[in-house]
Amino acid sequence: MNSKVSKYLIRIVLILLGLSVVGVTLFLFLYVFWKGKTVMSLSFILDKTAGGIFPALMGSLYLGALAALIGGILGIGASAYLVFYHRNKYVSGIVNFAITGLSGIPSILFGLVGYTLLIYGFGISRSLLCASLCVSAMIVPFVAIRARKVFEEKGISYMTNSIGLGLSREYALRKMILPVCFPELLGTVALGMAYGMGAVAPILYTGAVMQAGVPSKLTDPFMSLPYHLYTLVNNGFSLDYAYGTAFVLMLLLLIIQLICKFVTYMRKGN
Repeated sequence: MNSKVSKYLIRIVLILLGLSVVGVTLFLFLYVFWKGKTVMSLSFILDKTAGGIFPALMGSLYLGALAALIGGILGIGASAYLVFYHRNKYVSGIVNFAITGLSGIPSILFGLVGYTLLIYGFGISRSLLCASLCVSAMIVPFVAIRARKVFEEKGISYMTNSIGLGLSREYALRKMILPVCFPELLGTVALGMAYGMGAVAPILYTGAVMQAGVPSKLTDPFMSLPYHLYTLVNNGFSLDYAYGTAFVLMLLLLIIQLICKFVTYMRKGN
């Protein structure tokens, strides 16, 4: 009797915990939308003038895409090495230590190093490129840790069987492991993109500005939704516009995740 009661209690507690997560998420979305509903309109999103956030929206997308491309390649490459090519334990230990060390560094330090090295050291102007490099370094461990788990769960058996059949590691990785793991890796990179797009500290002194147009090249400064939100709140311009900007940012990140989920569903369906 006691075992049955404890079993049902555990189930009830876990269900309540799961529902509480859903409730917190819905509350955040609804609360932010309600506070910013007075400014929400197509002109607010698509207008390129001072009253619109279109340049900040596009700047965030450019930043996230470029950072995800660079950080995704580095993170997936490092995790593939650790899982499939770790013959030298000392080199593997150094790579693993570097990933772990990067994951514990505060985001503001990436911006500080980027400013000191790229802008002050090499004389590169504040730009989309500098900010993307800082954000990509920040998301490398984020991608690498999750990609390593994906490779360990799905790729090791393919690699073992391929080597047993006389195939090279490169062939197995390129023809079998990466296609099989693609949906999960895509979701991992998308999460890293969302993580990078929501960061303010790495871009604070490396590329983001208060007012700019849509960047046309990598050396242009840019506006960003999180930085725009930070500016609105910090200077007390308008809480309505701040909440409107926050809702658009949350909605944008949600759309990115839904697109990745749809791609994953379609690939698994095929």
